[in-house]
Amino acid sequence: MKLDLLSTIQGSMLQGLFPAGWDLARMDELAGRDPASVTRREPFWNEAFLPVGCRDVAELEVQMGLEIASEIIESREQHRQLALILPVGPMGMYRWAILVLKRWNISCDHVWGFNMDEWSDAEGNTLPADAPGAFQQAMEEAFYGPLGSLTVPPRQRFFATRDLLPRYSGEIETIRKAGGRLLVVYGIGRVLHIAFWEPHFAAEYPDEASWKAATHRLGARLHPLTVEQNAITSFKSRTTLVPAFANTIGPGLFLAADSAIGGADGVLGRGMQWQGFSLWSALHYGPDRWVPASYMPTLPGRLFFVEELAGPLVPECN
Repeated sequence: MKLDLLSTIQGSMLQGLFPAGWDLARMDELAGRDPASVTRREPFWNEAFLPVGCRDVAELEVQMGLEIASEIIESREQHRQLALILPVGPMGMYRWAILVLKRWNISCDHVWGFNMDEWSDAEGNTLPADAPGAFQQAMEEAFYGPLGSLTVPPRQRFFATRDLLPRYSGEIETIRKAGGRLLVVYGIGRVLHIAFWEPHFAAEYPDEASWKAATHRLGARLHPLTVEQNAITSFKSRTTLVPAFANTIGPGLFLAADSAIGGADGVLGRGMQWQGFSLWSALHYGPDRWVPASYMPTLPGRLFFVEELAGPLVPECN
């Protein structure tokens, strides 16, 4: 008799936990594939999409940082405005982008920064900007501040507050109409979200077109696995400190990107990780609104991932 999640979920406390639209058997099959096939191209991938394996987190941070800096430099050379939708996680790439921009004395006064999400309550009220754990504070400390005189002007920094988030789509549309580009930088969530656009939101839309048109959400209800992921990665295991809601951009923005730079760095050391299962589904499941990250390979750009995440994803006691 084989004992695994799929054979024991019925009647267990896990019943109802996973998003209703997930094909768990398919996800399990993908995660069990040969690690060497993780970069095998799929028919639905954009011809300009490329997954890039990295030996470790350090290499991933360098690669992503160089990619971000290159986009900023290229836009400046072309005299174009650049709208950047930016995550607070992964984060290590910012110091490398800063290093390159400072080395070549590249001003970012042509850049417009949009934080993709922020913790909130159910009404969309966010933490004070300088509160520990606030994404605005994290971005100021990791990117805008260290750039010094080369930084993005304060009036061109947008954070996902109740007042500013609804303005994102209009501001970005204005930039693009003037010839600018939209670049989305992203990570992949445990439940395959992009930003905090969770898979269970799919049930609220009658079809894919209406789901794709949604630009943002205030007070988005987070999935329990998202809360626990963030307890592990950002809150030193203190689940009780993690907000249960967030403000977030939606597919109407992250799927409108002219190009995208992704990162999957979810290794924990000693053979432990949390992101391999999610990486396989993001790359190979195929576009499905119940799996938001599955759309990212349909965009031009690169997804950098730590090679350990590809597996083999087999049981191991650590």
